[in-house]
Amino acid sequence: MPANFPEYVDVDYEDGEGEDPEDYPHINDKIEKAIEVTREGLQQYEKPAVMWTGGKDSTLVLYFVKEVAEQYDLELPPAIFIDHYQHFDEIHEFVENWADEWDLEVIYARNEDIGEYVEENDLEPGDDIPIAELSEHNRHHVENILEYEEESFPFLLDTYAGNHLLKTVALNDALEEYDVDGVISGVRWDEQEARADETFFSPRHDPDIYPPHDRVQPILQFDEAAVWEAFWNFVVPDTVEEFPDDGYVPEGKDDLPNDLEPADTPVSPKYWEGFRSLGSEISTEKTEDDPAWLQDLEGTTERAGRAQDKEDLMERLRDLGYM
Repeated sequence: MPANFPEYVDVDYEDGEGEDPEDYPHINDKIEKAIEVTREGLQQYEKPAVMWTGGKDSTLVLYFVKEVAEQYDLELPPAIFIDHYQHFDEIHEFVENWADEWDLEVIYARNEDIGEYVEENDLEPGDDIPIAELSEHNRHHVENILEYEEESFPFLLDTYAGNHLLKTVALNDALEEYDVDGVISGVRWDEQEARADETFFSPRHDPDIYPPHDRVQPILQFDEAAVWEAFWNFVVPDTVEEFPDDGYVPEGKDDLPNDLEPADTPVSPKYWEGFRSLGSEISTEKTEDDPAWLQDLEGTTERAGRAQDKEDLMERLRDLGYM
C-alpha cells in the first residue's frame, strides 16, 4: 500500500450524502451517475479491484467497469471473489464461465486456515471450530477485534464470528496482499438499513481494522427493480449477441429468444430459480418459484431469504470491514 495513502486520492467523500434512489428518478439518471463514479474510481486509484459475488449487483458493477474501461481506454482491474466455502456450486460455475468470457482476472480470497481445518476434520456447516485451533492471525481477530469470548464458533457464514472470519478476514488479507487501494463494490442504499447512509466514495482508513482503502460504490442509487431494468435493457443485450435490444424480459427459463439458454446470459442461475438474494447454500432460500425479476419487488423484502442473525449484526460487521 502506498505510504502516502490517502493523500494521492482526490475524491469527494460527501458525494451522495443525504440522497436516496428517488434522487435519481430515471434509469438513465442512475446509469449516468454509475458511469461517472466508475470512471473516477478507475482513474483515481492506483490498484483498484472489483468485488464480485456472482450476484446481480456486483455483476452490474462489473458491467459498468468493463464498459468504462473500454470506452476511456483504462485498465480493467481484477475482480475479488470471496470464497467462504459455503457457496452454491452454480455460483462457482457462473463466475468461472463469465470470467473466461470477459477475459477477467479473478482473485479468490479465502481464509485458508479455516478451510484447511474444515477439510482435515471433515466438518459440515454448523459444526464447531475451537478457537484454540485457529492461527494466531485468526485468533487475533476473534479475541481482540471481535472480542468474542466463546471457546468455539460454528462453521456458518451467517453468524457474527463466522461471517467475519470467512468473509471479512479473507477480504482484508487479499486487499493487503494485492495492495488494493480502491474496492469497487455493488452495495445499494435500499438493500439494507446499515448501508443507507453510504456515499459514493467511502473511506476505510483505520489500519488497526483493515488495510487502508476506499470503497467505490457506483450503484448506491439503484433499487432492486432498477437493477433488473438495467440487466434486461443493457447488460444482457450488450453481452449476448443473439439477445434482442428492445427491452425483452423473459418470463422463465423457457422464454428466451433465439434458442438461448439461461447459461448464455450473465444472470446467475439462482435468480432464474426464484432466489432474490444470494448468500450461502446453507442459509439462503428462494422466496418463490418465479424468476427474481418477476416477483413483487415493491411489496416484499429482497433479503427475506437470508438468515437474519447476520442481518441483525450488519452494522457491527460493516464497522469491521464487511461489505
